[in-house]
Amino acid sequence: MTQKTFTNDGAGDLISDAIMLLREHEPPEGYHLAFSGGKDSIVIHDLAKRAGVKFTGNFSKTTVDPPEVLKFIKENYPEVVWAIPKKSMFQIIVDHGTPPTRFRRFCCRDLKEIGGRGGTIVLGIRAAESARRKKRKPYEESRVHKGTFFVNPILTWKDNDVWEYIRCNNLAYPSLYDHGRTRIGCVLCPLQSHKGRVRDLIDFPKFTKAYLLAFGRMLEKMKSEGKEAPLGWKTPEEVMDWWINGDQKKNPCKDRSRGKAQEIYHKNTELIPK
Repeated sequence: MTQKTFTNDGAGDLISDAIMLLREHEPPEGYHLAFSGGKDSIVIHDLAKRAGVKFTGNFSKTTVDPPEVLKFIKENYPEVVWAIPKKSMFQIIVDHGTPPTRFRRFCCRDLKEIGGRGGTIVLGIRAAESARRKKRKPYEESRVHKGTFFVNPILTWKDNDVWEYIRCNNLAYPSLYDHGRTRIGCVLCPLQSHKGRVRDLIDFPKFTKAYLLAFGRMLEKMKSEGKEAPLGWKTPEEVMDWWINGDQKKNPCKDRSRGKAQEIYHKNTELIPK
């Protein structure tokens, strides 16, 4: 396979360094490559193929994945192994008594970080994405699970590096990126910006409805157990309003998102298929 390079300066080095990193740390049993269907995982999957290393692509279905992404993976990466969680996002919300937040990411632990332990995992994380990821290293051992190692081949890549690689090599990607989205993940992921959460709320009404119904079951369970709901929540809409708008002191989108949630909740009570 002929290796194509970017047009911007230093891009060829990015590719070479990533391939060298993958070859250097290849375990005898092969890599567990975390594949989400997003742009970064598309790149690391292609880099692993170019490096000629042994690996298996693994997709952890969260039960709140955008339908377009699920379809994309099935059509373009049929060899990727799907891991199905024991409980859906909606079930674990009921169990935990609260929606997940950026500070309580039990959803990632229960739904996404469930494979590859004890082995070497290839991740598509990049330092440009967050302050926490800036502290990550190209090769590192897990601080939580000793004996599990991570290889981060595109850690120093910027967004334009990722897109240039995809375009230069004619790699397919989910259609959601062509509709203004810069990142693709779980629907209503709390790690998104407020704008992203509001957009999910409106673009994925079936998931919004399912979350609201889960919040309702969560409140009912707490009441039956004699527990007081956090922040005095009384209705699913109040939970949704806090989840979407809680970090906004002055938020012009608040009424829009809250009103949309109430409209969906009251007009359609059929839960999406699990």
